Amino acid sequence: MLKLYVGNKNYSSWSMRPWVLLKQAGIPFEEVMVYFDSFDRDSVFKETINAISPAGRVPVLVDDGFAVWDTLSIAEYVAEKFPEKNVWPKDAKARARARSVCAEMHSGFSALRGKCPMNIEAQLPQIGALVWRDHADLRNDVQRIVTMWSGLLEASKGPMLFGEFSNADAYFAPVCMRIKNYALPVPGHITDYVRRVCALPGVKAWMDDALAEKKFVDFDEPYRTAR
Repeated sequence: MLKLYVGNKNYSSWSMRPWVLLKQAGIPFEEVMVYFDSFDRDSVFKETINAISPAGRVPVLVDDGFAVWDTLSIAEYVAEKFPEKNVWPKDAKARARARSVCAEMHSGFSALRGKCPMNIEAQLPQIGALVWRDHADLRNDVQRIVTMWSGLLEASKGPMLFGEFSNADAYFAPVCMRIKNYALPVPGHITDYVRRVCALPGVKAWMDDALAEKKFVDFDEPYRTAR
């Protein structure tokens, strides 16, 4: 069985992506939780992950002792191993577009990621209002997401970005968490999409686990000193 090494579900947006993909697609896997203690070389987290992946980060997918790291590589490996699960859209052009938007997320949106780090347990609308007011780069990132999602939803006629669930929806699930918990101002049809993503069984399962963790990691909490 596949093993997926992940970090804290409340904070680890990159871990969330392949976990949701596997869960929502109905692909069996064993979850291996490696909680964040610190990212120092001698931390339990680093010692555990460095023994599995030279990148030293989560997530890591292990298949019969073979490690695959980086979320895009994991998605491609899963797509090839389970072609019947339609990890990517069936249409060639839609598939290329889905890969393009996932790659854009992978390498971009640094203002959104940095100023609104994922924190599923926290409700931070006041922080969201302040960073929205003060940071044009954040507003630009969100506008790009609104434009992207609007075009994809219109072309596919929903409910997901490419009609049916695909890796693109798993990839943007952490963005949905940010929009929701920081109450970032987006149009109604984008809010509706966020609600639909949150209602997906795979996403809801991740969120429920995140809420049950009860772990406060201070270096992942730029806006709070306690739960």
